[in-house]
Amino acid sequence: MKLFLSLVFILSLLSCKEERTDALYMSVNNETNSAKTKPKENASLSEAFKAYWYAGEAEITSYRLKQARYGESRDGFATLVYVTEPFEKDLQVKADYANASNIPVLKLNTTKNFNTGIYPYSIMQSTFYPVDNHNHALKVSCSVQEWCGHVYAQLNNRDDFEFTSHSYFQSEADQDLKLEKAILENELWTQLRINPSSLPTGQFKAIPSLEFIRLKHIPAKAYTANARLGDGVYEISYPEINRSLTINFNNSFPYEILGWEESYMSGFGANAKTMTSSATRLKTIKSAYWSKNSVADEHLRDSLGLR
Repeated sequence: MKLFLSLVFILSLLSCKEERTDALYMSVNNETNSAKTKPKENASLSEAFKAYWYAGEAEITSYRLKQARYGESRDGFATLVYVTEPFEKDLQVKADYANASNIPVLKLNTTKNFNTGIYPYSIMQSTFYPVDNHNHALKVSCSVQEWCGHVYAQLNNRDDFEFTSHSYFQSEADQDLKLEKAILENELWTQLRINPSSLPTGQFKAIPSLEFIRLKHIPAKAYTANARLGDGVYEISYPEINRSLTINFNNSFPYEILGWEESYMSGFGANAKTMTSSATRLKTIKSAYWSKNSVADEHLRDSLGLR
């Protein structure tokens, strides 16, 4: 009898696992922008910032993408998804529950989708940046998927930068590195949304985006960078790797990103040429997208021009 009751108990747990997970998912996303998880009073956060970023919605912007890959330009789409979240500082993941030790972050998920000939490419990067704007990003990750295989890289901000990478290339395979702390290119995109005037300028050491490190197969480390902040434009260049990035943004709050252009040198010697990727904004919406996941909600992609 005891064995039978034990089996019934186990089966009941298994049968409601998915339902409990869905309930937790909704609970977490509803809590994300609730009063419980709003940042502690911080003089550096304006009332406009709090009203815009803690209204229970994410900001989603779509872009027409021209992506350089394998020496040619590819048409595609990109999205920037910004949302505030509580961040669990020890595990360095999105917090499931409200806790006084959680760190309020502005998260950015960047996606790119384009085709290379017969097969599709998909790239996603995630950056978790403290809204107090007084520290490096707490975590950055990047995944790249295409028919040859997929790669994943992650950087955690602890005593050092802990860099982990997994790749289907033998020369890269599995890596675990400790990097000296430096400016992260990935974090600039969130720092800009909080306060553009705080962006680093002049010459400094910076770690290029994890996307670029993976696609170009260069060592994960800090390179010498030069940056300039103008009126609605931020430019950063890396002389050592012949690469530059220009971000165009609205110079008034909430500092929307209007587009960007990235250039780098491809090939060697007589075959060397400059390749350029660019993105131009299509649409921006505010949405609690995590609650719009049914088939009936698919038409909402039209509002982003992603059909």
